[in-house]
Amino acid sequence: MRAIMVMFDSLNRHMLPPYGCDWVHAPNFRRLADRTVAFDNSYVGSMPCMPCRREFHTGRYNFLHRSWGPLEPFDDSVPQILQAHGIYTHLASDHYHYWEDGGATYHTRYSSWEIARGQEGDPWKGQVAEPEIPECVAGREGKMWRQDWVNRAYMREECLQPQAKTFAMGTEFMRTNAGEDNWFLQIETFDPHEPYFTQQQYKDLYPHAYEGPHFDWPPYREVLETPEQVEHVRYENAALISMCDTYLGKVLDLMDELDMWKDTLLLVCTDHGFLLGEHDWWAKVVQPFWNEIARTPLFLWDPRTGRKGERCQALVQNIDWGPTLLEFFGVAPTKDMQGIPLTQAIAAERPLRDAVLFGIHGGHVNVTDGRYVYMRAPVEPTNTPLHEYTLMPTHMRHSFEVAELQETVMAPPFDFTKGCPVMKIAARGGAWHRFGNLLYDQNADPGQQHPLADIALEVRMIELLVSLMRANDAPEEQFERLGLEY
Repeated sequence: MRAIMVMFDSLNRHMLPPYGCDWVHAPNFRRLADRTVAFDNSYVGSMPCMPCRREFHTGRYNFLHRSWGPLEPFDDSVPQILQAHGIYTHLASDHYHYWEDGGATYHTRYSSWEIARGQEGDPWKGQVAEPEIPECVAGREGKMWRQDWVNRAYMREECLQPQAKTFAMGTEFMRTNAGEDNWFLQIETFDPHEPYFTQQQYKDLYPHAYEGPHFDWPPYREVLETPEQVEHVRYENAALISMCDTYLGKVLDLMDELDMWKDTLLLVCTDHGFLLGEHDWWAKVVQPFWNEIARTPLFLWDPRTGRKGERCQALVQNIDWGPTLLEFFGVAPTKDMQGIPLTQAIAAERPLRDAVLFGIHGGHVNVTDGRYVYMRAPVEPTNTPLHEYTLMPTHMRHSFEVAELQETVMAPPFDFTKGCPVMKIAARGGAWHRFGNLLYDQNADPGQQHPLADIALEVRMIELLVSLMRANDAPEEQFERLGLEY
């Protein structure tokens, strides 16, 4: 038995043909849907990048206790568990957050790993002289912006781009090990994460008149740009999705050529979506997690069942990916894992969950039962009390500052820390209160444009939210921060 995960970053469900998009050129995603089960109610858990990857490894939520950071000493890791059961695991990735401080304990859980450099502002190529940067839309400047333009000079051909290198490494592993059994391959690209840097052949798929400043990297804020600029950046995103589609096709082609469909599981996923001007916002993590961010594309081929060309309505999440792999290889999940194998969700004749949580540390805590979505905001501007609970005090690119650590105390173990007490460090949660609580009926309002005012329904959703927070041993302060009874 073999398994392959193809993971994209910031891949928008609403930009894919299998989910109703009729203008993005992505024939291999159509082909994928014909060969797999596509999930219609797949949701994020913890936002954004590394919190999602911690959920994949551990099979449980990250955001109620901690923000971005490495795997903890007490964390379970699915790739590591597979290794312990004789399954070879390999990671091929250009996701540069793995080799920053805040992600440095993930890739080392695999039997082997390969990297491709140069995505976003990855500090890759050194250049003292200022790079040539065109006139750009306001909001793009700084160290990462400069470094990205240094990097682009070394990627003038498609084969030199990180995504192309990543898939080349992944398909090399497939060819090299096609005759072997008991392996898991994770091909993970940072694309179509911004900036939307790609080759002209993909841009040519979306001809449009645009004479404004360079714009392929939306800022994380409200939309201030013109309608023409908004349209342009959507086409830039679409061009990069078309590139992703091309490289997805190379994996599908190789599975055909090597006759892998008969014994190889294929999981195609993403960590979250991205706002391209919808709701008058760009990006993610700075606004409520509307469906463009929270509802994700997900595809699964399981050779044991042979089910393909189907849709699954079950409520599933990122925490389910790890348990899916464990179940496929006949390995039991740990007691701390709360994910459900996707194969069970497909086979079940009734819903396996009443609801799921999703969110970001210090932001709204969100709950959905598949129809209704409730977003619970902090009750006051200070967004307190709020703490990080960790033994790995590391932000995205650096460790916690000395000043952050000076008031640290040790907190008693949580039910998943295997008896380990953890550091309790004061955190700042941001001004999420300004959005207030939001309640949506996705059947009547699929675009989430008209929040409901229904006290009875809100009470029911609060009950689901509180129940799930308790089941995840959320700190009592999270309830207080949200104005809820523990």
